[in-house]
Amino acid sequence: MVEAKKPEYEVVGTRPIRPDGTDKVTGRAQYGADFQLTGMLFGAVKRSPHAHARIKRIDASKALALAGVKAVITRADFPAVGGGLAEVVEGYGTPLPQVVDRVMASEKALFRGHAVAAVCATDQHTVEDALELIEVEYEELPSVTDVREAMAASAPILHDDLRTREFTTIGSPESDNQTNIASHRQLLKGDAEQGFAEADLILEGEYETARYHQGYIEPHNATAFWNKDGHLTVWASTQGHFGVRTSLAEILDLPVSKITVMPVEIGGGFGGKLIVYLEPLAALLSKKAGRPVKMTMRRDEVFEATGPTSASYGRFKIGAKKDGTLVAATASLAFESGAYPGSPISGGMNAIFSPYNIPNVTIDGYDVVVNMSKTAPYRAPGAPAGMFGSEVLINDLAEQLGMDPMELRRQNASDTGTERANGQYFGVIGNVEVMEAMQQSAHYKSELQGPNRGRGIALGFCGNVGGESSSSASVNSDGSVSLVLGSMDIGGTRAAIAMQLAEALGIEVDNVHPKVVDTDSVGFTGSTGGSRTAFAGGWAAYELGMQIRAQMVERASRIWECEVGEVVYGDDGVIRGPADGAGNERSIAFEELAARLPGTGGTIDTSVNVNYSTHGAAFSGHIVDLEVDPETGKTDILRYTAVQDVGTAIHPGYVEGQVQGGVSQGVGMALTEEYFLNDSGEMVNASFLDYRIPTSLDLPMIDTILVEVPNPGHPYGVRGAGEAPIVPPLAAIQTAIYNATGQRFNSLPITPTVIVERQAGE
Repeated sequence: MVEAKKPEYEVVGTRPIRPDGTDKVTGRAQYGADFQLTGMLFGAVKRSPHAHARIKRIDASKALALAGVKAVITRADFPAVGGGLAEVVEGYGTPLPQVVDRVMASEKALFRGHAVAAVCATDQHTVEDALELIEVEYEELPSVTDVREAMAASAPILHDDLRTREFTTIGSPESDNQTNIASHRQLLKGDAEQGFAEADLILEGEYETARYHQGYIEPHNATAFWNKDGHLTVWASTQGHFGVRTSLAEILDLPVSKITVMPVEIGGGFGGKLIVYLEPLAALLSKKAGRPVKMTMRRDEVFEATGPTSASYGRFKIGAKKDGTLVAATASLAFESGAYPGSPISGGMNAIFSPYNIPNVTIDGYDVVVNMSKTAPYRAPGAPAGMFGSEVLINDLAEQLGMDPMELRRQNASDTGTERANGQYFGVIGNVEVMEAMQQSAHYKSELQGPNRGRGIALGFCGNVGGESSSSASVNSDGSVSLVLGSMDIGGTRAAIAMQLAEALGIEVDNVHPKVVDTDSVGFTGSTGGSRTAFAGGWAAYELGMQIRAQMVERASRIWECEVGEVVYGDDGVIRGPADGAGNERSIAFEELAARLPGTGGTIDTSVNVNYSTHGAAFSGHIVDLEVDPETGKTDILRYTAVQDVGTAIHPGYVEGQVQGGVSQGVGMALTEEYFLNDSGEMVNASFLDYRIPTSLDLPMIDTILVEVPNPGHPYGVRGAGEAPIVPPLAAIQTAIYNATGQRFNSLPITPTVIVERQAGE
């Protein structure tokens, strides 16, 4: 394979200090919970104590009589929204009444923590007292929280009008039976049945994953002021303030021109802060009270009432020839979506088997409602659960065939032009390069010695997304450039986008000053998620740079009184023109020309809106060594190496951090994280003391190997880096534990209790 020569950049690939760093380390940065307004009231939510119950009566009279209470709202205070389809992040095409029901229950509470009323008062203590005074009469109903149980014909039905939507080419017609299965999707490539008939070896397995919360430190919050002129202003910690605006417009039946969403810093999201929870409630309370209202969730509310990712159950089957050629594969995957349809089942289906060129594939996916909070996106939505079973089965197949697991993968690797199960074809990808880097790594070549130790490997995939982004830029007289962004920054994207603009202009990145502004001050911009922001924001920055370059060339031609075509803008930020009358070369640096703009036509301002779909898929591969204590069942990670194709690492330090963060979250999925529910549907580990996310004490230094196969669909080769690293840890750790203990654990997490109980049962 002949490697293409990578372009040489001056700014891209360096490691400057992030522009928001000083504010954050000094505590000056303002987060949602820090926000204050004159006359502000405090709000809180009355939540259902039942997982499934009919709401028979709500009486708020005693709460309203309490001194300091200014307003109480229930579902009756929401405007009628009709039966249209929503455009919000939680599910394009979802019936809008379902979206409003999720925000505030109407006839039934469908999960423990479901909002049934909200109140605001002059102080937090009065609000809490008022909540106790709101009387709610329930008729408790049978509930179901397990995805397989919910699919049974005898399961309690959550929605009387729910029918299975079929998204298949050969599926059965839609049934009129009541069900909890919201949809059935199918991907087909070739003929799986014929492929298995040609196989020499067939392996099958069943795999389960738990509910996992994103684990962001900052709880959800919102402050709203519904002015008497009818204009609503909202401050919220969100991954997409334009998405919040759209949601509020739909839920509250307002035109978007009547809503302004102000950005504040966000203390983590990972997909969990794309959906509105408190914003509509704070808005309606403010409208009733006539004053600003601020709401912040408790940690138990975050766990029980917001969206983690789906628990899943899957059946996988793979067939191969004796020489390791994969000939067929099938998967049937069921994701619970919480109380309302819309799990990331499509993301899981699209990820399964993606690293491999298998001629015959069938993948079925089921979206299933259960009596728990509605799920939300979480870093490579659906892919970790989807690829857990397929990657474990590939490792098992390698063992059965007596092959090196990486050689088996390399022999069957997807590459440019490979057809996927969804009918699409891969463009330029770095899948093979990731595999080769894994094989050539010092970790893979090393020997693992000692008892109770094991090594595991796995691959990961995320398709990433593009989408719409807007930006504007102004050239200042001192040679600096003001960059206006519509993308919330949750991973250093201000720096990454500013670096790409600096590269385009040939100037120092310190001379680019990025700022995230409100929804009135920049054009529509999609949410920060799906690893889209450095890609889409970088495209916008590049186009801004090209427009500025063209205008700077035109200004220089005026000064030199020559044709525009005789002037060239150099990649070093120097504008060069034709020789003067004496034959001397004429040139002017960006900063010098910026100082002369007022006399040549005024400030240069430019704006762009981009919407590219050339985002490019990302592949990752992980190697893990671990040790299992046979007496306690505790698993210690000894060594971890993460390899990933990142296209072009704009800021390598941030990219390495994204990869290491994804690894740590995937380790939590594999070993420690899950929702513990009692018989009433209450989550009994709804705190960071009991919901165990990995800390620095649980992990070694995570070694990263950045593979750079530039994405040809981007001017600087960017492909998203934040999603793929969370995918491989689940299967890699499961395989390593099998190699350490000789026991297969196909249900996650593999906690010490699970290991000890398995050993005691043998």
